[in-house]
Amino acid sequence: MVAGEASGDLLAGLLLGGVHQRWPDAVAQGIGGPQMVKQGFLAWWPHHKLAVHGFSWELLKRYREIVGIRRQLGDRLLAHKPDVFIGVDAPDFNLDLEARLKGQGVKTVHFVCPSIWAWRPERVEKIRRSTDHVLCIFPFEPQLLAAHGIAATYVGHPLANVIPMEPDKAAARRALGLTDDDAVVAILPGSRQSEIRHLALRFFKAAAHVHSARPATKFIVPCVPGLLPEIEALAQKSGMQGRLQLLTGQSHTALAACDVTLIASGTATLEAALFKRPMVIGYHMAWLSWKIMRRKRLQPWVGLPNILCQRFVVPELLQDAATPEALAREVLAWLDARTSDPAKIAALHTTFTTLHATLQRDTATLAADAIEKVLQA
Repeated sequence: MVAGEASGDLLAGLLLGGVHQRWPDAVAQGIGGPQMVKQGFLAWWPHHKLAVHGFSWELLKRYREIVGIRRQLGDRLLAHKPDVFIGVDAPDFNLDLEARLKGQGVKTVHFVCPSIWAWRPERVEKIRRSTDHVLCIFPFEPQLLAAHGIAATYVGHPLANVIPMEPDKAAARRALGLTDDDAVVAILPGSRQSEIRHLALRFFKAAAHVHSARPATKFIVPCVPGLLPEIEALAQKSGMQGRLQLLTGQSHTALAACDVTLIASGTATLEAALFKRPMVIGYHMAWLSWKIMRRKRLQPWVGLPNILCQRFVVPELLQDAATPEALAREVLAWLDARTSDPAKIAALHTTFTTLHATLQRDTATLAADAIEKVLQA
């Protein structure tokens, strides 16, 4: 198995739970993170080795290292062929590796369909060459892949089973030392170092504007442990040091506790939707990366809640639009809506509850069923 980034590690850890239920003696190894290790996974390389952001200089600097890891891993797997290789997300890394393995007779499964419906549709040909089966986390994807001759199974989104339909907001607040009456904003500027560098400062400056307008507002910031020193430095630079409650991990507790979240585009936005929380989605990247991304986009939305609902249910502020002032304005609008427009909050809750029910499936069992069919083919 290979999983890149924290989101892939979480998905892979959940998948491994189903694998071990079906095959208790299964041995899983490759590239992964702490959630996979908890399931007995042997990580030859840590998952953060694959975490990059955008297309520009950072990727060029890391390219040789990442390609070297992929070559070494491929050599190792071909020397001792596994029964199946499962690539979890990270399509730029995994699809090329899967193509090499499949060409040498190794059965391959890709977990999480690359978002060919959102951007880079040309990747569908690579998917067909690379994988024997795709495990899809969104219900419309198998039909789309079938049109291109790619076998796929909808397994639901694992997070829909992890996150309760009605999160306990009061308990989450007690765990963080917050009261029921506090106005709480959760700030999630991403899990990658490059995202922190592009987003954290502007998110913290946005928090400063919110604080000026509503001094009693509480701000909670779940942090990837390894990035905590950098986040602390950016908090100090923003002038918000001491006003931001920095948490080690605990992103789900933060989302359960908050009234609104200011959040980076990515898997975390879906988690926020499953927690039924209003959100403001922001993103910023290097200029060249933005130019490439914008040219390849197929839909007007980038946030998963908006893509899945096919409309702007929550605001997105991207690149030049993601100014601290604009981000703060949208956060304040959600905070004000709690009293001025409660019907707006209720409608969003209903929308996200419906979305949650659509994504809730027995993912571990469905994925194990699909993997078993691949093994028997």
